[in-house]
Amino acid sequence: MGRDGLPVGREVATMTAGIGSSPPGSLSRLGLVAFWMSGSVLSFIAGAISVRALSRNLSVFEMMSVRCAGSLLILLAFAAVSRDLRAGVRWHRMALQGTRGVIHFGSQICWALAITLLPFATVFALEFTIPAWVALFAVLFLGERMTAHRFIALAVCSIGVLVILRPGLEGFRPATLIMLLGALFFAITAIMTKKLITTETTFAILFWMNLIQLPLNLLGSDPLFVLRLEPAMILPLIGVTVAGLSTHYCLTNAFRFGDAIIVIPMDFVRLPLIALIGWAFYSEPIDAFVFAGACLIVFGVLWNLRAEAQRNSTFARTA
Repeated sequence: MGRDGLPVGREVATMTAGIGSSPPGSLSRLGLVAFWMSGSVLSFIAGAISVRALSRNLSVFEMMSVRCAGSLLILLAFAAVSRDLRAGVRWHRMALQGTRGVIHFGSQICWALAITLLPFATVFALEFTIPAWVALFAVLFLGERMTAHRFIALAVCSIGVLVILRPGLEGFRPATLIMLLGALFFAITAIMTKKLITTETTFAILFWMNLIQLPLNLLGSDPLFVLRLEPAMILPLIGVTVAGLSTHYCLTNAFRFGDAIIVIPMDFVRLPLIALIGWAFYSEPIDAFVFAGACLIVFGVLWNLRAEAQRNSTFARTA
């Protein structure tokens, strides 16, 4: 799931047309997947760096207020020139829209706060647990079956999280629990998104999400925080506003041209890249435990993706 709480990973694979449908040897498709995933990775990194830069002058609520307001302006501009987009926004299933918006609000605050307190690599490593938690919540709330492959994947991911957190040891950082809570919130949001997309457009979900979250963020903000905005903050303000929308746009296009089993491994490139940036520009140490835990999480997620791809391929052949 992307930063806007829209489906990413295994949940996208099950919502898009047949896993394994694109020819694995198609260089043109692989090139398009690589192009769009490059945009997604850069958007993730730009968003994190922008939050870190703005944290010197703004609280997480104020940053997210700017992000929601900017996203609404962009969405309204698109709606102004597209009748189809306007038609998709309707007062429908608002209880679910509202609940999703509030839970996603909590996940965004946890993520932004974690960015200001933890090394980039730790935050990104814990983000990779989201597909695993989505698989668990799909069993609990959507009635999907807990297969042996899903259980193994969840167990391996859980061990990876423990390696990163190191509870009870000297290297334990209490702030990591904030990001872990954010990842759980993101997973719950993904399940709600999976319910909403059966009747609502992506544009409508994004619109209502930002409209619901803007007043919540403003409640936690200094009413006069706009007076603290400076010209030097323009670039990170643009970054934090655009990154969420561009991440989702790039991921959606990547999944149009490739299957989850191809797309998701490319997303894991974020971790070494952001670790290198943190080391080079923010003097963040390269933590071997974070990379060891991340490897376990990546293995668990890929194990589940491979099993789901094989299962869906079997269903397709049977049909």
